[in-house]
Amino acid sequence: MTAPAPTRRSGRWIERWDPEDVAFWKATGERTARRNLWFSVLSEHIGFSVWTLWSVLVLFMGPEYGLTPADKFLLTSVVTLVGAVVRVPYTFAVAVFGGRNWTVLSAGLLLVPTIAAFLVMEPGTSFTTFLLVGLLAGIGGGNFASSMTNINAFFPLREKGWALGLNAGGGNIGVPVIQLVALWVIGAGGGPRVLLGIYIPLIVVAAVCAALFMDNLASVRTDTGAAVDAAKDAHTWIMALLYVGTFGSFIGYSFAFGQVLTNQFGRTPLQAAYLTFIGPLLGSLVRPVGGRLADRFGGARITLWNYVGMAVATAVLIAAGLRGSLPPFVAVFVVLFMLSGLGNGSTYKMIPGIFQAKALARGLEGEAAVAHGRRLSGAAMGLIGAVGALGGVGINLAFRQSFLAYGSGTGAFVAFLAFYGVCFAVTWAVYVRRPARRVTATAAPEGKKRLSHAEV
Repeated sequence: MTAPAPTRRSGRWIERWDPEDVAFWKATGERTARRNLWFSVLSEHIGFSVWTLWSVLVLFMGPEYGLTPADKFLLTSVVTLVGAVVRVPYTFAVAVFGGRNWTVLSAGLLLVPTIAAFLVMEPGTSFTTFLLVGLLAGIGGGNFASSMTNINAFFPLREKGWALGLNAGGGNIGVPVIQLVALWVIGAGGGPRVLLGIYIPLIVVAAVCAALFMDNLASVRTDTGAAVDAAKDAHTWIMALLYVGTFGSFIGYSFAFGQVLTNQFGRTPLQAAYLTFIGPLLGSLVRPVGGRLADRFGGARITLWNYVGMAVATAVLIAAGLRGSLPPFVAVFVVLFMLSGLGNGSTYKMIPGIFQAKALARGLEGEAAVAHGRRLSGAAMGLIGAVGALGGVGINLAFRQSFLAYGSGTGAFVAFLAFYGVCFAVTWAVYVRRPARRVTATAAPEGKKRLSHAEV
């Protein structure tokens, strides 16, 4: 029997979409989902590059700009803050406009902060102006939330860890890519406007590709009740805390790494640029690995042991910083980036699994359980992504305070070590220690398997 193809209407809308139907998925669904995934990755990749633009631009801003290290940490903090806040409306924009339509619009909006930075990037510009233009760049952080919500709807639960990890990892890699481009520009004797001029046409390419090759899913409709229900669920906020520890670390360190090297170890901007891209690059590449491991062994277990690794790496960073030893500091910082990437993949895999498990525990079955889990997990992802990105704000503010108080980042790393310990304890207590019967209190009809929290 031939599986039915997706039912379409005008404007690149797909009316019928059922990825959990294996026949449908193999016949037509997988090909469509993967096409949308690749062009979603492209748009999100450019969004991340624009969001983290100022982590690179501050390296160009020498003494002639009149900014102190504290000013630069504050600047990158406000950019991170806006990127976190806009993730909430961006999440629900997919349901309002359609995934393809919103990807086109949100990609086009990236021209605003890029052109604005091109116009003001010169000595003599006031710090207030830089702050305002930096605020505009924050919209690049929102692309992640809408992209993840959109791709979450395209893939079946059995492949969400891989798909979401690949989507997010391809976006995250926009951080090291813009740092590599900046390294090339600095090495060639170019200025910040050269870097900005490279990205303006790339933004146009991303928007055009989304318009030509992506689709909208009619099944993803406006549902304000989902946001309310997700906000009321304790697991949304528990996962938000865990995502602060993983993604907050990744984006916060991405913004701060270069400044730590220049301010604590006396590296020049060019020397710092040779090192700063390595951590975000490897952290981005391993994010899909974290999702794949979570698909196989359970996101909770991978996340738990990942926090152990992050705590150990942070302790070594503290020791290296106190000794003023640059090689081990950089090497372990790169390891910490990779662990944050693995944790990003495993924590995001947990979200749809948790809400699917809750749907099964309520006695829902089949498509009803899938729809319930997809509805709440899609809404929760926006909230979790927004709170997680706020972790990047905290990291930059912690570094700012640490440099003001102690002249180094050691004080900040001590605080991060304590926080990773909290995240480990929460993961163990809520998702690993708890027996399966606490999650699967409702007997499974016909002996069907229920998910335990340790399996999500």
